[in-house]
Parts: sequence; C-alpha cells; structure tokens
Amino acid sequence: MTDVYVVGIDMLKFGRYPDRTVVQLAAQAAIGALDDCKLGMRDVQALYSGNIGETMTGQRTLQLIGQTGIPVVNCTNACATGATALREGWTAIKAGLYDTVLCIGVEKMAAGMIVKKKVGNEPLPAEGLIGSETMPAVFAMVGMEHMRTYGTTLEQFAQVSVKNHHHSTLNPKAMYQKETPLEEVMGSEMIAYPNTKLMCSVNVDGAAAAVLMSEKKARELGLMSRAVRVRASALASDPFTERNLVMQDVNAVTRLAAETAYAMAGLGPKDIDLVELHDCFATAEILHYENLGLCADGEGGRLIDSRDTALGGRIPVNVSGGLLSKGHPLGATGIANVYEIATHLRGEAGARQVQGARIGMTHVVGLGSACAVHILEKA
Repeated sequence: MTDVYVVGIDMLKFGRYPDRTVVQLAAQAAIGALDDCKLGMRDVQALYSGNIGETMTGQRTLQLIGQTGIPVVNCTNACATGATALREGWTAIKAGLYDTVLCIGVEKMAAGMIVKKKVGNEPLPAEGLIGSETMPAVFAMVGMEHMRTYGTTLEQFAQVSVKNHHHSTLNPKAMYQKETPLEEVMGSEMIAYPNTKLMCSVNVDGAAAAVLMSEKKARELGLMSRAVRVRASALASDPFTERNLVMQDVNAVTRLAAETAYAMAGLGPKDIDLVELHDCFATAEILHYENLGLCADGEGGRLIDSRDTALGGRIPVNVSGGLLSKGHPLGATGIANVYEIATHLRGEAGARQVQGARIGMTHVVGLGSACAVHILEKA
C-alpha cells in the first residue's frame, strides 16, 4: 500500500464571521489548501467534507469552487468530525481508489455553552436536564476525580490555560492572542469546578482543508519538498469496560486510539516532538497527557509544573494556543490540528516554531465516544 502525504493545507483565522456562510468558509479554506500545492479542482478525485451543523456541505462547497462530478462524502462525528473526514481520505488513497483527495472541516458556532436539544420524540434524560451530561460538567467531574485520585491541584489545571493562552500570542490564526496570568485564570467566572471561564474552549467559526496525495503522485508532481507523511491514522470508539461509574469515560477511547496509532507508526510517545491534543477544558489536557502516554498515570500535574509541555520544553503541547485560545469550531478542529503540526514539520511556524520537529501527533475526541489520532512525519 502507498504512503499518504499532506501536500497542501490551510486554515482560516478562527473567529466570528457573521456575514459568511458555512460553505463560503469551507470554500476559502479549500482554495487555500489547493493554492498551497499549486493544484486546482480538476486535479482532485474525491472530496471528504466534515461538518456537524448542516447537510450536504461538500456538494454545496463545490458549487462555489468547481463541480467536476467527483464523489463527495459528508462526515459528522462530533468534535472528531474533521479528523474523521481526513481519515476517510487517507483510507481511500491507501486502498488505491484515488491519488489525490481534498478533505475539509468547517463549522459556524453560536457563543455560549452547547446544550443537548430534544430531537423528535426522544426524551431528554434527567442528567441532561440537571446539567451533568453537558461537557463542562463531564470535564469538571473527571477533573475532580483526578484531583481525588492523584492530588492534582486547581493551580495545575489552571496552568494549562496560562500556557496555551501564552502560545496563542504567537499564532496569528488564533481567535484570542492574549496573555492570561494564573491569577486571572483562577479568578475568572467559575463554570463547573475546577474549570473557570478561561479554562474552557472557545466556540468560534472556522474552516481548515488538506490535500492528500499518494507518494507516487507527489513525486511525479515534484511536491515532496514540503510534503508531510501521514505515518498513522487511527479512529476508535468506546471499548467495553466493566465499571460502576455513571459519568462518561473520556479516557479509554483515547488510550485505544493512541495505542493503535503508535503500533501503526512503529513509534512510541518518546518519539513524538510535539502534540496538538483536545484541550476542550483545562482538565482534559492533563488527563490526555496520561492517555497519550506522554507521562505515567497520575503524573500529568507534575508534567505541567515542569514546563516540559510549553514551547521550548521536552514535548510541546498545543503550541497553536489549543482549543482554549485558538478556538474550537467543532467540524474544523481535527484538520486545523493537522495544519498546526504540518506547519511545524515544514519549518514554517515562525515565532512559535518547535525547533527540529520531525514527528508530531494530533488528537481529538468527540463526545467521549469517538477519538482520532494522527501521527505525522516530515518527509
């Protein structure tokens, strides 16, 4: 089977676009990715489009950038939507169906908390009514459990936000580019203890797109100099576990996807130079340090204290600013994470460049039940 490479990639600055439609955002990102590798729509053999809020976004995007009759697959997988679209494109090239595909992730989001709405005759569960099924509540509970089990402190969780908000000041495509000292993070409005407002991800509008290509085609077109190899692509859902917990298990699915990705790549956590992981809340980042094998169980708090996950540290995490500061347009996040890693592997990240980066990892989790992990390598 062929190796698959990212040969073109782009993302819009995350923010608010009240005068732009979802497909207009998707079209701009797609054109940016195509321009990045000097290709056009006639070079693309299939499109994989990720979006949660609307239908047929792929076909509607092609109405703006060129309808050529290619197959279109529309994907939705909660926060893992964009990464799922990219994995579908990767799978199709691996299978030998195509040499060149375009993958898009896009979302427009309202400000404020995302809440579950009643669909048809489906009743809202009691947990949804009282709030314990909302994401702030879920990641509050897992944070509290980590504190109880391992002695992790509120200050350690808050330091995640301090770090990621600092990283965002170096990223011109982040929604917010503002320092937030520890006292400000801890003193902001409490949303669901221990996560304050500045420890919660930002609902924004955004889009990202990637052109994937087989190695043979990339060499034929002379695109290998800036190509990034997709060394592993793993997608997992919740494994069966016998447990008495009522709250969602947000750990097992990440561990399964990470184990699969490491095995596919023939690598381990110590081989990774930088990570973009799913910091939907500050508590989540520390949990996922452990779930991805960046440290042992219970050591996440000490890892943030060591500054090893800051830019310049042993294993920089969320140098983009992460979901906490760059923003989290659900359908776009998975491909935006790949954009960040690819930019570093190409040596094009400017002031936030991770020096000598050769291998990076991206990670997203959708509702605790879908996890995508990609391992990328400098060509």
